[in-house]
Amino acid sequence: MNGHVRHWWKEAVFYQVWPRSFQDTNGDGIGDIPGVIARLDHVAALGVDAIWLSPHYDSPNVDNGYDVRDYRKVGAEFGTMADFDALLAAVKARGMRLIVDMVVNHSSDEHAWFVESRASTESERRDWYVWHPGRDGGAAPPNDWRSFFGGSAWARDDATGEWYMHLFHEKQPDLNWDSAPARAAIFEAMRFWLDKGVDGFRLDVIAFVSKDPAFPDYPPEHRDAPEYYHADGPRLFEHLCDMRREVYRGGDEVALGEAFGVPLPRAARLVAEGSGPLDMLIHFDAVRIDRAGMWRWKPVPLPTFKRVFTDMERLLGRTAWRAVSLSNHDNPRLVSHFGDDGPRRRVRSACLLATLTLTLKGTPIVYQGDEIGMTNYPFATIEDYDDVEGKGAWSDWVETGKVGAGEFLDNLWRTSRDHARTAMQWDDGPKAGFTTGTPWFHVHPDHDTVNAAAARADDASVYHAYRRLIALRKACPALVYGDFRDHLPDDPRLFVYERRIGAEACLVALNMSGEDASFAAPEGFAGAALVLVDGVSPRESEPLGRSVDLEPWESRIWHLAGS
Repeated sequence: MNGHVRHWWKEAVFYQVWPRSFQDTNGDGIGDIPGVIARLDHVAALGVDAIWLSPHYDSPNVDNGYDVRDYRKVGAEFGTMADFDALLAAVKARGMRLIVDMVVNHSSDEHAWFVESRASTESERRDWYVWHPGRDGGAAPPNDWRSFFGGSAWARDDATGEWYMHLFHEKQPDLNWDSAPARAAIFEAMRFWLDKGVDGFRLDVIAFVSKDPAFPDYPPEHRDAPEYYHADGPRLFEHLCDMRREVYRGGDEVALGEAFGVPLPRAARLVAEGSGPLDMLIHFDAVRIDRAGMWRWKPVPLPTFKRVFTDMERLLGRTAWRAVSLSNHDNPRLVSHFGDDGPRRRVRSACLLATLTLTLKGTPIVYQGDEIGMTNYPFATIEDYDDVEGKGAWSDWVETGKVGAGEFLDNLWRTSRDHARTAMQWDDGPKAGFTTGTPWFHVHPDHDTVNAAAARADDASVYHAYRRLIALRKACPALVYGDFRDHLPDDPRLFVYERRIGAEACLVALNMSGEDASFAAPEGFAGAALVLVDGVSPRESEPLGRSVDLEPWESRIWHLAGS
């Protein structure tokens, strides 16, 4: 269609569940798999096609499950393997698919593989991880590589005197994909879940799996943005092709790669139709456009934000696929990040951002809570936070005197991923319906008004906007496979773009500002019918006029039927 090979995952809308904060059923304050099952009807009623389940594995939880201790075991706090099997069956019974997170750049240091690897330099699994004798006779790390969670990317192991690599926490040692036996074990663990019937994987930081075996210091151009260096390993494409062949075996299960640090021109090769080892990428150019480093925030004008999507069309190419992900477990809340989360405009701007997510080119991913317009939590002190990344940055910057606590906290509040990890707000009860016990993390004080029960009961809510937009996307091929064109790339308030397949097209107009704004209707849309305003069907399907006036945070979609 329109030059694209059709696949289920291109036409799907995904919903990400971060189980720890989704729904607790046993009163221990931690979300669990039975809780996901209990809330499936809320998800299914949106019309989504697939669920992405964030890590559910056995883990010490240094990084909230992204430090896997056993790839074939469900974490005790989440339930049992029987619970997982019941979830998979319940998802499929509702006509949806299930993909799971797979974290194979690194494991926990408590994983049996690493326990054996560090036991001796002669261990059969020594080369399953990245080891190095170090500099200065072993007294210094091998190079200047840095952990994304603060400090060096190397930790010295007292038992053997050698250094192991950890691009994240020191309890998350990096696996060595250059080791054929290690790769085989990783692939076998992945096949375990495909054989169970899952429909693919979201592959965590998958672009980092290839390391330069010379271990040089960072080149000058990458010292301030090391992700671009680590995502350019010499055997990345080879390793991912090997994974595709050995794990997927020609099936149509999806390979959704996290592409932190992958520039668009190189990303195109990874997702090239018919030859790329991955099906689509979660890219960071838009969601982290206002980051200066890992924790600093910077203001970004709207034309710069919009340019990301034009660049994707130009640099990835028309048929290379991508995901549309403007929020997830690693980023602030969508409406607080890109909208206006104040009481007057929260709903309207959240509906606008739903419109943006579900009409851009690519597979949309909705993060839990965005469908009800959840907002950033009012963190005030570093003790309010849980995230190892933020606390590591505090140690690196504040405790060393590089920046003041006030400056750091102001920036961290704007950028922290902890906002996405507060309890899902199901109702206006004292614990938002998340648990009967003590929640493992904060419950937002606004849950008395911002909650799923209230949203489902209000036909003009953010929830129903998502539902209508998903239905429109399913009914309109141009919103899936249509070409993208930005009509006002330099406008500082308006994002007006089309999605087109031949004569059929949708025109999307978003006023991403707190001021009134107007634009002249682009040529070629005469007679287009207005189909949604702020996610609600208009009472009359008025045609597009010559000029359009939009109120602050208003969103509209017109449809032009093909001949």
